[in-house]
Amino acid sequence: MAKMWAGLTSGETSKIADDFNSSISFDARMYEQDIKGSMAHAAMLAAREIISREDADQIISGLEGILTDLREGTLPVDPEAEDIHMFVEQVLTERIGDAGKKLHTARSRNDQVALDLRMYLRDETDRILPKIRKLGRSICTLASSHMETILPGYTHLQRAQPVTFAHHLLAYAMMLTRDLDRLQDCRRRMNLSPIGSCALAGTTYDTDRRMEAGALGFDGITLNSMDGVSDRDFCVELMSALSILMMHLSRFSEEIILWSSWEFRFIELSPDYTTGSSIMPQKKNSDMAELVRGKTGRVYGDLMALLTTLKGLPLAYNKDMQEDKEAVFDAVDTVKMCLDVFDGMVSTMNVRADHMKEAAGKGFINATDLADYLVRKGLPFRDAYKISGRIVRDCMEQNLVLETFPLDSYRSYSDLFEQDIYEAVDLKNCVEKRISEGGPSKASAEQQLSYASRFFTE
Repeated sequence: MAKMWAGLTSGETSKIADDFNSSISFDARMYEQDIKGSMAHAAMLAAREIISREDADQIISGLEGILTDLREGTLPVDPEAEDIHMFVEQVLTERIGDAGKKLHTARSRNDQVALDLRMYLRDETDRILPKIRKLGRSICTLASSHMETILPGYTHLQRAQPVTFAHHLLAYAMMLTRDLDRLQDCRRRMNLSPIGSCALAGTTYDTDRRMEAGALGFDGITLNSMDGVSDRDFCVELMSALSILMMHLSRFSEEIILWSSWEFRFIELSPDYTTGSSIMPQKKNSDMAELVRGKTGRVYGDLMALLTTLKGLPLAYNKDMQEDKEAVFDAVDTVKMCLDVFDGMVSTMNVRADHMKEAAGKGFINATDLADYLVRKGLPFRDAYKISGRIVRDCMEQNLVLETFPLDSYRSYSDLFEQDIYEAVDLKNCVEKRISEGGPSKASAEQQLSYASRFFTE
């Protein structure tokens, strides 16, 4: 099939080369951005009297018709077309004749594809942001119901100190606030128009790049034409932000998987977000959380694939850069799907506060509070630490906990111990006494909730 770029050559390529070169199978999703960009380009060409107003009106009307037909499915995308840009231009020329051939004046596919991709990823970022906010709201809603639900906090997967479930959840809410900030910052740098950079060296026509950029909702233009067509930082930055977001979802997934196991039983996932076993009738598998954890590696791979593609490319445009789209499209699609399923999973989970409290009571997670009690009585911390460790050892040997260790036994270690030791090691008091900003006390958690919630409003 002869190509629209035929001239120096016949434009005839082998079928295997056509298939290898074609990007229509994945870049067709950018048809709206491509058509809107072309409409703005035609309007600019007419405004600068590079083409006539009549030709521009005919082009814009023709493009509107193509956009409508593609949206309604009455115009199938030709799989034999080289890419979405050539497909749209070819259909336009078939429909309106020679005027359609004037559309590509003062632009190249190099800046055209860079424009389409920026517009598409800008739109996709605007779809991802509310999904993050929705998940953040679900986390905050769950946290608000568990301000006094005590569970053990862990380090090294060993029970460490008492916290509340709200405090634990709000750690993930804070992660999502940073994810929002990163994506919004990325969108800001993404929102510069490359159109008018042409192949790499601009154009001899007296164009108005800023008019075209403004019509398409950009904040400005790229300031170097070679950079305009060869830059894919905005893709890498977006995929990096999405990878960090997926890391956060994966860490939360890991805890959901642990918490829903029989060994923990801190939560029960809704049947809507679990599966069963083909041979073990007792199984209730947290497959959605496991898939999110698994798909994190997929998004990481997309990022690494593009970084590897770009690392050795000379300026300006090279065909290698066609590899940007499948990677970034896959990362975007994966993240959107994971956010949707994660929100449903979190908002429908059943919290077993009784099991959390039971676990908190068995791990000597108030041992630090025991040491702090002695410090407040005047004992140096390192001495208090050693005494507390010996008391924990005695409790373990006698199958006791700090709350049931006899006062006489306490006093055998130090006459600083008095009856108020039991108030000091009470788990609820241990949490409430952690008054430092950012800690698990109810007052602190309420401040954290208020802060995070502001990020998640629409």
